[in-house]
This record gives sequence, C-alpha cells and structure tokens, in this order.
Amino acid sequence: MRRPSISVAGAANFDLISYIERMPRTGETIHGRRFGMGCGGKGANQAVMAAKLGAEVTMVAKLGDDIFGHRTLENFKSFGVKTDHVHLTDKALSGVAPITVDREGNNSIIIVTGANDLLTVEELEAARRDIAAAGLLITQLEIPLEATLCAMRIAREEGAVNLFNPAPAFADLPDEIFVLSDIICPNETEAELLTGIRADNLEGAEQAGRALLEKGAKIVVMTLGGNGSLIMEKDTSIHVRGIQVDAKDTTGAGDCFIGSFAYFYACGLPLDEAARRANRIAAISVQRPGTQISYPDAAELPEDIFESL
Repeated sequence: MRRPSISVAGAANFDLISYIERMPRTGETIHGRRFGMGCGGKGANQAVMAAKLGAEVTMVAKLGDDIFGHRTLENFKSFGVKTDHVHLTDKALSGVAPITVDREGNNSIIIVTGANDLLTVEELEAARRDIAAAGLLITQLEIPLEATLCAMRIAREEGAVNLFNPAPAFADLPDEIFVLSDIICPNETEAELLTGIRADNLEGAEQAGRALLEKGAKIVVMTLGGNGSLIMEKDTSIHVRGIQVDAKDTTGAGDCFIGSFAYFYACGLPLDEAARRANRIAAISVQRPGTQISYPDAAELPEDIFESL
C-alpha cells in the first residue's frame, strides 16, 4: 500500500495536565491527584495521529527556542513527521496549554499561543511545494487567521484537498474560509458558534451542517462526541454512530479523530467509512490519559481497521 501524504499547518503547544476530582469554583484552591506533561496543540496532535497510522506527514509550525520547543521538535522527529518547515524563534516562548481533567474525563483548557502567533505567510509560502505534494492539508485556528487562510489558498491553488478544523471557533470568520473548505470538521459547539444553531442533537446538527454547506463548504464532517459523527454533502446526510466506552480523558479526542479521518480519507476510503474507522481510534484514545500519548500506534490496532487500504 502506498503511504498517504498529508501536510498540517497549525499550532504546536506543550500540554501541562492536572488530574483533579472536580473542577474548582471561582477563587477556590483544590488538590490535584496527578500531574503530567506532553506535546500537544491541535495541529501537532493531528499530525502525530496521522503519522502514527503510517502517513507521510509534513508539519508547518513555529516553536519557541526553549525547552518546550526543543522537546516538541524531537517529538515530531520521533514519529517521522517532516520538520523542514517547523521554525524556532527567540521572539516568543513556545505555546502552552494548561489542562485540567476531572474524574469523569471532562477537561478544561487554557491555550497561551506564544510562538504560534509568529508563523508568517512567507514561511507558509516556503512550504508550498510540500503542501502541493501532500495532496491533503489540515488547518485549524490556533495560528493567526491570515496564516491559516494563506495555507488554504496555497492548497486550493495547488489542487490539494483542504480539511479545515474550525477550532477554537469564533463567530465572525470570513466567508472565504468556508469557500476554501473542501471538508470542514467542527464539533457540536464549534458548529453552533459558526452558525448560531444549537447542534446538541442530531436534528440540530443537521440544520447546522446545512448552514455550513450554504456558507460554501463542500463537505461537513461534524463530530458528535459519544454519538459519533455526521457527514453531510449537498444532497446527502449520513450519521456514523459512535462507540460507547468508559472515558477517562477526552483531551485531544477531536484531534485524534481528525488525524485518523484524514489518513483513511487520503487512503481513498469513502467519507463514512473513514469516519467510522476514525471513531474507533478516538474511542480508544479517550480510555487513556493524556493527548498524543493516548493515541494508539498502528501496531496496537486490530487488523480489520486497515482492510481495503
């Protein structure tokens, strides 16, 4: 099987994770049960997940020239992610993400973007050849909006598929970003922020999905947590059912899904089958603590998940 090639333009943060019994109230100090650290950031998470499955992945990002940045760079290399376009800067510290996870596996995250904010359109232009060669580009909203738009414009000009994850979402995104989205992949909360339509049930999710299609996106792949995912095109809507598991930590589960979905879609699987297999992998990740460290390697997965590739 030919390995699919994927590029990712996005953020790389360092996760600082505190595991607690419950979320503290305003002004309250509580004891945590455990603390962990690891590499994160939506772009980095999605790149690592695709690489773990076997994709050839090129990352475009900016890190601080500090201990977190150097650890992140080595982490990319350990998974075989191409780092020619991962830049170090002494103008800002690496992005960080302090995370709290309660006993139910729910999380709260603060992102301090740091060096991610300094990724430039010139650095993205320098990655044009690799974006074109990959054929599929994943973007998000943790780097400057103009950088995301630049990357998506390059992908469109070069004939690559744009897979846009509108996270963290905000309501006044420019119309162009939807038009550039061959596939837009929000969760329910992000879909509501983008459309003003509550998407916390299947009917509402379909209404929000239709609104995103009307904004110009060609395909909507909406993640629904434990309820799976919803795939919508102009004339079709498919609900891919989720897998019920005892979640320990949901941090990074959406990124796990997107990296996995991108891999299977780039392998040539239909949208619904790519989503079905990505659901299975994300369900494994939420039963483990952490972000990237919770993502399974290809060798850990059942053989049938790679059938027909």
